[in-house]
Amino acid sequence: MVKIPLGREVGYVDTYSPKLLFPIAREQSRNDLGIALGQLPFTGVDIWNAYELSWLNTKGKPQVACAEFRFPCESVSIVESKSFKLYLNSLNQTVFTDQQALQQQMAEDLSACVGATVEVFIRDVASGNAISQLEGICLDNLDISMTSYAPEPALLTTGEHNTGESLYSHLLRSLCPVTAQPDWASVEICYTGPQINHEGLLKYLIGYRQHQEFHEQCVERIFTDISVRCQPKQLSVKALYTRRGGMDINPFRSNKPIVPDNIRLNRQ
Repeated sequence: MVKIPLGREVGYVDTYSPKLLFPIAREQSRNDLGIALGQLPFTGVDIWNAYELSWLNTKGKPQVACAEFRFPCESVSIVESKSFKLYLNSLNQTVFTDQQALQQQMAEDLSACVGATVEVFIRDVASGNAISQLEGICLDNLDISMTSYAPEPALLTTGEHNTGESLYSHLLRSLCPVTAQPDWASVEICYTGPQINHEGLLKYLIGYRQHQEFHEQCVERIFTDISVRCQPKQLSVKALYTRRGGMDINPFRSNKPIVPDNIRLNRQ
């Protein structure tokens, strides 16, 4: 069994080291969902935001910035989060001729790691994303009772009428599959088709509270379960996970070719 950096004590390197990046294949989790290789039922992207990016200019003066990384869902692998943080730390005492050179180097390294073209955008710390809010109907005030904390697709039911809705909840919590530490998120579900029962959907989402899976895998599971059980004509699922180690992860999946905005919520 391959040991990944997450959950292990490691040394911290502060000079450029792309070998720190560790890929995790998407295939196994998609096999569990019945998604065949090369036949994705969705398009999408995993948006990572880094708030602790730093390097040296040619005079040895530290530079700081924020960065946005977009990993296409078609990539062979995801990048393991701790390895990504270690890689970014390895840039701290590394000289780059300019910001463009750093951006190009990170894009090359990350693309090689995950097996697809990764987009990288470096931004000044003064021009980061402003705080936004999710739009639509919040499910969190529904008066429900919970007896189980595991995802139960059977809770996803529909009525007779068709509709179009944007629904969201701040109650999504899942667990890291390696360390079992909690990952907190807000999730937004936009769809058209048979109306989804709101109480059942909220119970289903809360069911992830003790579920161990990576962020990207949770979103693909939510998308797949809703698709199978509710048969929407159009469906988009986006989760905005809170920051850990100076980074947040925001997976997005849709059955339509939509380019999602990179919004930031108050908890991020």
